[in-house]
Amino acid sequence: MKKPVFFILIIIIYLVTTVFSYAAFSRVSPTDSSPGTTQGGEKGNDYEAFTFDPEARKDQECPLNGAMYSKEQKDWWEKHRPLGVMIENHLDSRPQSGVNAADVTYEAIAEGGITRMLNVYYCQDAGIVGPVRSARTYFLDFISEYGSYPLYVHVGGANTPGPANALGQIGDYGWNQYNDLNQFSIGFPTFRRDESRLGREVATEHTMYSVTSKLWDFAAKERDLTEKDEEGNMWDEEFVKYSFKDDASASQRSASQTITIPFWEYDDYVVEWVYRKDTNEYARKNGGVAHVDRNTNRQLTAKNVVVLFMRESRANDGYEDNAHLLYGTKGTGKALVYQDGKEIAATWKKADREARTILTDKSGKEIEFNRGKIWFEIVASDSDIVAK
Repeated sequence: MKKPVFFILIIIIYLVTTVFSYAAFSRVSPTDSSPGTTQGGEKGNDYEAFTFDPEARKDQECPLNGAMYSKEQKDWWEKHRPLGVMIENHLDSRPQSGVNAADVTYEAIAEGGITRMLNVYYCQDAGIVGPVRSARTYFLDFISEYGSYPLYVHVGGANTPGPANALGQIGDYGWNQYNDLNQFSIGFPTFRRDESRLGREVATEHTMYSVTSKLWDFAAKERDLTEKDEEGNMWDEEFVKYSFKDDASASQRSASQTITIPFWEYDDYVVEWVYRKDTNEYARKNGGVAHVDRNTNRQLTAKNVVVLFMRESRANDGYEDNAHLLYGTKGTGKALVYQDGKEIAATWKKADREARTILTDKSGKEIEFNRGKIWFEIVASDSDIVAK
């Protein structure tokens, strides 16, 4: 066979297999707005979230946020370890997918006044998550609180030599090619770009998605990380749980409360948490509009909103426009805790990277969180938070 003909055949075979793979993948495309509804953790396709019988007795406490679930759901979550996913909050990334299903969320500015979220999943399955973006050093400090070798999901990261070198730190911690799930080294089908999910044209950096079950499956099959590591150690042997309480009675709740967090006071990124007395939760607005989850079309909510005041500084690492930021995540500082429609003046303390961020009230007593989603807002020490 002549070489030109041979190469043409190779190209044809490649194109056919590529189209076939794309078609097969697209049959259950994440552009479908319906979340998974099959009970008992059995999924109809790779993008549906595991769900469980809503009528089952809920007497099992989620160790991350105290929410109560069924024994069946606990049996499911005990087979994996916490999963932290970097999800961006650029205006062009909204509405994001899977944020409401996170047990805990940490939000801080990534650069240019634009915030980014570390969403930690363990007791709930989110299904599709994204858009997934790059790693930052201070988020590494927070995910490190979740026991031994927590899974950390991102697309690349800051890598300029210096104090903001997130990829360098991941290597220093011994996470590379282990609990670190970097899209640059994993790729399709665990990750995929979906240019049509948001229903409008956006830049490529806002189109990377994954699926929580795929990420847990990849960690188990390729990295030997389930609830145990490759040496048989449980992830939570040194994990420090928060203390939890039941909701305040309706008569003890405030009638209303709105918390305004300006970050860098760019209108599109100003966050408002509006208290709902009937459900005893806070509903999120971002840029003046309701912030919703693309998977469910429901507004983002939290049972506890925690503002951590931390030293914010530039990395001065030679990166363009000196955009890389640092936050003083270790040590101690001021905090505000919002729950039951009330504000609690508090102090946070974190001894080192792997230590838990502990919050105490004015008397020195550890804060008890309401059972349910905890949302941490990390802001500069001089930030002006308004609650009324």
